[in-house]
Amino acid sequence: MNDLANSTMTTTSPPKRIDFNTPELQRKRRIRALKDRLTRWYVLVGGLAVLGAITLIFFFLAYVVAPLFQGASLTREDALTPAWIQDAGKPLMISLEEQNQVAMRVSDKGQALFFDITTGAELKRVDLPLPAGASVASIGEDQPGSPLVVLGLSNGQSLVFRHTYKVSYPDGKKTISPAIEYPYGETPIVLDDAGRPLEHVALTATDSTLVLAGSAGSFLNVLSLSREENMMTGEVTSEQQRIELPQMTEPVKAIFIDPRQQWLYVINGRALADVFSLRDKNLNGRYKLLEDGNAEITASTQLVGGISLIVGNSKGGLAQWFMARDPDGEQRLKQIRTFQMGTSPIVEISAEERRKGFTALDASGQFGVFHSTAHRTLLVDPVVDGLGVYGLSPRANRVIVEAGGKLQPLLLDNPHPEVSWSALWSKVWYENYDEPKYVWQSTAANTDFEPKMSLAPLTFGTLKAAFYAMLLAAPLAVAAAIYTAYFMAPSLRRKVKPVIELMEAMPTVILGFFAGLFLAPYVEGHLPGIFSLLMLLPIGILVAGFVFSRLPESIRLRVPDGWESAILIPVILFVGWLSLYMSPYLETWFFGGDMRMWISHDLGITYDQRNALVVGLAMGFAVIPNIYSIAEDAVFSVPRGLTLGSLALGATPWQTMTRVVILTASPGIFSALMIGMGRAVGETMIVLMATGNTPVMEMNLFEGLRTLAANVAVEMPESEVGGSHYRVLFLSALVLLLFTFIMNTLAELIRQRLRKKYSSL
Repeated sequence: MNDLANSTMTTTSPPKRIDFNTPELQRKRRIRALKDRLTRWYVLVGGLAVLGAITLIFFFLAYVVAPLFQGASLTREDALTPAWIQDAGKPLMISLEEQNQVAMRVSDKGQALFFDITTGAELKRVDLPLPAGASVASIGEDQPGSPLVVLGLSNGQSLVFRHTYKVSYPDGKKTISPAIEYPYGETPIVLDDAGRPLEHVALTATDSTLVLAGSAGSFLNVLSLSREENMMTGEVTSEQQRIELPQMTEPVKAIFIDPRQQWLYVINGRALADVFSLRDKNLNGRYKLLEDGNAEITASTQLVGGISLIVGNSKGGLAQWFMARDPDGEQRLKQIRTFQMGTSPIVEISAEERRKGFTALDASGQFGVFHSTAHRTLLVDPVVDGLGVYGLSPRANRVIVEAGGKLQPLLLDNPHPEVSWSALWSKVWYENYDEPKYVWQSTAANTDFEPKMSLAPLTFGTLKAAFYAMLLAAPLAVAAAIYTAYFMAPSLRRKVKPVIELMEAMPTVILGFFAGLFLAPYVEGHLPGIFSLLMLLPIGILVAGFVFSRLPESIRLRVPDGWESAILIPVILFVGWLSLYMSPYLETWFFGGDMRMWISHDLGITYDQRNALVVGLAMGFAVIPNIYSIAEDAVFSVPRGLTLGSLALGATPWQTMTRVVILTASPGIFSALMIGMGRAVGETMIVLMATGNTPVMEMNLFEGLRTLAANVAVEMPESEVGGSHYRVLFLSALVLLLFTFIMNTLAELIRQRLRKKYSSL
């Protein structure tokens, strides 16, 4: 025994000690610690870089957008006192040419004097061919932007002339040569047969017709001159026609002619406007321009395009009027919007030649800058002392005021007058519209176009597209995620989940192309089948499930646990085939053979081929993988112990799923829905190709739409860099960014509350 004990003691050795402090292990620990620090700093710097990039994007967008809401500024230059101003007579009008180098001044002496804008030096003086013994009684201009001018003479005649500016480069130096032309001859045209002085005159001209109007006291004279050129011989024939209209009862203050030669506006009395139809030769109506009986109209003009009248009164107010249809369909002159410049009477109003803006000068020498569509008062500044006459350049960036025997040059900076909060987000009453509306129409072919840049229909279209896409995607994606993560067999789940997530790799441009070229016409031709499919598919699935639950247990047990969903594949295929096969028969039985015609005529609903239904189907397909993947991970990540504990307490799998699993996974499911919503809101290519890009505010499923993202993609290449249209597109991007940021912030707050509420389960 002793020998055995001794042998045991000799063979048993103490446990070998492992040295964890060898140089090799120390080196590995140092490398691991270095990697940990680098990874931590890499993640930190990357996260901060992402936040910084988003912040920089936000500030860059704000930097580009900010100038839209700045007002106008006026810079006063040194006053000029040219020698010619003392004997040049009383100024009737001042006009500036395009390059802001030469100005024209027409006086009551019948002279047109051209002078240098910078120095005031006289360049050329033209004596207009007035008849002997006749003097200038009034002056009128064609629409803003037109060089035609008419003089009303004291003998009842009128003289039409045009001022032109020819540019040449003798010896390499730019030279502007002003000239006066007489497109209708140097012989004055007789307007008043009785030879009464024409106190007010107006004209408008087209390629073939000139319409002249003049008033002598309360007598109204309108003359139409038509010119026609023989294409074979080149001979020009002219014809005069006097338009007989009802005579006035009040003294005339101003006359304006619609450029379409449809309406004649006569401002008379203290504050009345008579509107005559030149086509029907009758009085359309008499309108009261002011409600205040102590005020009167003191100045007026037409905006570019000639549709709107701007009238100023003796109390410093201005108002815009134009013709619009009443509910009974009749055209009536309506007041659209008002402005207030000050308390002094308005003495002159001048419209811009390229925008729907105008300027005004009052009796106290204050100068105001306004924009009609945006309803903005951009500037009111004193420029001279007392009464004056001024001219506005074609680019609306320079003004010359003559007052007190001096010329006062002014520089006007007014880059973005057509944008305001009301024009962007409120209903606006545009010219030629019968009521205020939300409209996006940023460009047109004609120069007197009124920009319509309301972001309301674009924002509405963005939310509409996202709503219909989520209406399809959210139930399918969430239900599929719950079933895949909780009920499906693991082996089948490993096949289904990657396939659905692979759908996310599909380029949206392909989906948009497919939706626009195939899906849209197919849906139009199979509307009954599409709606039957959407209604019958859930019913078919429920019926299949009910039938399966009533089968003998021996048959049901043959289906492996978690593979029951495979039985639905033939059911879905059969219901889809049946619905589309029966589509033409359903269309014949219930909709007279054409469901689209039935929707348009019988229901009165507009149907566009590329509509919100097509967008919902295509974009819903694109959003499903995002929502499904995140929601499925959230449901699958619910601790197994919660599920087993619930089942152990006697709950059914359905009760466990609805009362334990979904509540625990609700923060993740909610995050999935919000991320899907963000994807739908920011989608560009699908809505660009699958809709008609019509910016309308209709929730109609069968009507098109335009989203903010698609609008930026379509119009940004066409916009002028730095222009109002360009900056409004950047504002659209800023609105989209803010919307996404606010939505994600709210979603995170709600997710945190859900996590806190259900963390105790």
